[in-house]
Amino acid sequence: MASVHRVGFAAAMDAEAKSHNDLVIGLAGAGQMGADMIVEISLMKGVRLGAVSEIRAQAARDAVLLSGREAGDIVDAGKAADIDLAIERGKVALTDDYVALCAAGRIDVIIDATGNPNIGTLIALEAMKNGKHIVMLNVEADITIGRFLKAEAKKAGVVYTGAAGDEPAATVELVGFAQSIGFEIVAAGKGKNNPLQFDATPDQFEEEARQRDMNPRMLVEFVDGSKTMIEMTAVANATGLKPDVPGMHGPKATREELAQVLCTKADGGVLEHSGVVDYSIGKGVAPGVFCVVKPRHPRVLERMIDLKVGPGPCFALVRPYHLTSLEVPLSAVRAARYLVADMEPLDEPVGECVALAKRDLKPSQTLGKIGEYDYRGFAMTWTDARDAGALPLGLAERARPLRPIKAGEFLTYENCAPDESLIVTQIRRRLDQADSQFAHA
Repeated sequence: MASVHRVGFAAAMDAEAKSHNDLVIGLAGAGQMGADMIVEISLMKGVRLGAVSEIRAQAARDAVLLSGREAGDIVDAGKAADIDLAIERGKVALTDDYVALCAAGRIDVIIDATGNPNIGTLIALEAMKNGKHIVMLNVEADITIGRFLKAEAKKAGVVYTGAAGDEPAATVELVGFAQSIGFEIVAAGKGKNNPLQFDATPDQFEEEARQRDMNPRMLVEFVDGSKTMIEMTAVANATGLKPDVPGMHGPKATREELAQVLCTKADGGVLEHSGVVDYSIGKGVAPGVFCVVKPRHPRVLERMIDLKVGPGPCFALVRPYHLTSLEVPLSAVRAARYLVADMEPLDEPVGECVALAKRDLKPSQTLGKIGEYDYRGFAMTWTDARDAGALPLGLAERARPLRPIKAGEFLTYENCAPDESLIVTQIRRRLDQADSQFAHA
């Protein structure tokens, strides 16, 4: 069999591997996505897994064994020095202490795959404190305080980046491509992967989650629309594209229909404005991402029609897949080797994902996590959310209702008190106060 030469970024990674030691990755979280990354890193050239931080030790151990390592290759480590020693010996360290993970000198870059806004914030700050680049497969944290984390990374001289392969970064990549060749960006977004059920709860999806090797709560975060709202908010905050209407349109547009539906009313679609984020539940779009574009010149319009991209006047550029956890290590390489972020928030907020009650809530409650029983995500513009006093989704966990809240109502700062002991709440308070002072200056 003829050998296939490595080309493009693969060739660049090979060259880096020959001139440097392997890039050592530290991973926080060994759930479904984390386990995928542990296996994927073992298959890549020029990178290696140094350590995993996970409170469920057996889950982390099982993932490392699944990647092909032997039991003797796995070392339990309580301190940063223990992690460094394991890495020097060619082993993989397991720890339940993210502080030790971030402090280990032999680790070059940290990937956060916890999905928890507060834990992700703590990990990101600890990584920066120790001069580590941070890859956030934690969009929940990014949409809540991502611009603060980006600023802190800049101060620390490290890269803060979203994760390649996740829908937000894949969408942003398409937007950048379309901008680079001069198209007007009409809409960008994703196909929703799971049937949409706004009132979904974990107990309804236990069997499906088991079959898919998922946590039921995580599955429900996808099913009830929260993840879609979170991801499109992240795209908004990275590009300046806005939700056209609160909650977005989410039409049942197929891949072939996207460009004729997610375009302005003037062009026959549903949008009030060009330059929006949205999603589709139509057949053939998921698991991909898209960017609806409009040519700025008749010659380009003619060529797009001739190339059979669509009938015009708008066209859908579609990436029909996203590989999520399998692509994330590439962000670690680009951040650590080239100081490049695959996705980062703008300095000023554009979108907000707020919390909407899924059921009637009482003042005696302490609210659960995203994807559970109490609330779901809902995307809107940052300005609309501010004017409504709406509670950001990333602050809803462990919040307490101050009065009865009906199903379908927004959680607001007036009817619900976020947990002020959480670092993510404290940082978001400071951001909001600074924004308020700026707005009234």
